[in-house]
Amino acid sequence: MMSEEQTVSLEQTVSLVDVLEEDEELEEEASAVLAGSDSDHCSYPQGYVKRQALYACNTCTPKGGEAAGVCLACSYKCHEGHDLFELYTKRNFRCDCGNGKFTELQCKLFPDKEEVNSLNKYSHNFFGEYCTCSRPYPDPDDQVEDEMIQCVVCEDWLHGRHLGCVVPDCVELQEMICESCMNKNPFLWTFATHLAVPGVSVEEEAAGTDKSKMNLNQSEKVDDVIEPSCKRSRQETEPSCRLKELMATGQKRVQSGAVFWPSAWRLKLCSCNTCQESLSEAGLSFLLDESDTVLAYENKGKNSEQRQPGHDPLMSALDNLNRVQQLEIIHGYNDMKTELKDFLQRFAAEGKVVTPDDIRQFFEQQQSRKRRRVDAGRFYCT
Repeated sequence: MMSEEQTVSLEQTVSLVDVLEEDEELEEEASAVLAGSDSDHCSYPQGYVKRQALYACNTCTPKGGEAAGVCLACSYKCHEGHDLFELYTKRNFRCDCGNGKFTELQCKLFPDKEEVNSLNKYSHNFFGEYCTCSRPYPDPDDQVEDEMIQCVVCEDWLHGRHLGCVVPDCVELQEMICESCMNKNPFLWTFATHLAVPGVSVEEEAAGTDKSKMNLNQSEKVDDVIEPSCKRSRQETEPSCRLKELMATGQKRVQSGAVFWPSAWRLKLCSCNTCQESLSEAGLSFLLDESDTVLAYENKGKNSEQRQPGHDPLMSALDNLNRVQQLEIIHGYNDMKTELKDFLQRFAAEGKVVTPDDIRQFFEQQQSRKRRRVDAGRFYCT
């Protein structure tokens, strides 16, 4: 039987493999999201940016006032030390920093702004609330481990358990439209029957029904339905409407819960003139644009990072130092990072776990080496 001290020790331990993997995942995620936006210049002169990283400042525009969003650069330069809500990315948004919604703050990067950006769209996300439950994230009162998934239409973030459906595997490679947005745009249910991931409600999964298999068979038949349009006369000036063809099949799916869509599903939507007009009137023209996806934005950020092989976020904090100081700090940081990873890899290779004492010991050794190097330098100089 374990003692209380052993129990506490086990609770404080962490898998080294998890530590290393989480560190790399966080670096990749931050790089993908932030590298797609400019961290030095306010994005306002670019107008309504197709997609960018956004923040809301709870210090300047708290709940009860007007919602506002600021770009990545302004979050660094104008709102340093403020209480910020990270909004991940939003589409077609123009930076609000310092405009009429900010009574006591002037933008340091681009102060000459209009009072209001009338085409911006706001939600409760800008006040730090998410999902249909309108809770903050992270939520200190929520003890349930659950991932947040963003709807590609309203761009709200929802808990997986509040989607009204079973979250499929590999959700990172798919897009999701919440039930509310599906119901506001009923034609999406027709496309969902043939193009979306087969839907399984929470109740259906518990009951073990075969509805998901039925939807899978229906989706496999979509090519048979769409194929005749390719054989139409070339003399037709207006291409056939894929939506009407799908509706004519009479196939339906349960119109309940959020809907997950596989990769490249947007390319299969109908783009005839009538459907384009309908999408435009509904404010959904972006659904026909594959480059609108968050995945496309993240890939743009990753490619940007790869084109700058020497780039490191640390450089942004070193601009005021001379070249010698910069090199000393960067070399020290890189050496420490490499040594820490090597230190942790030894634990991982042996299948051991790391404790707070192990980490403390590592940094004590680093300090001891630093003192020896300094002392050696002084002796050499004399």
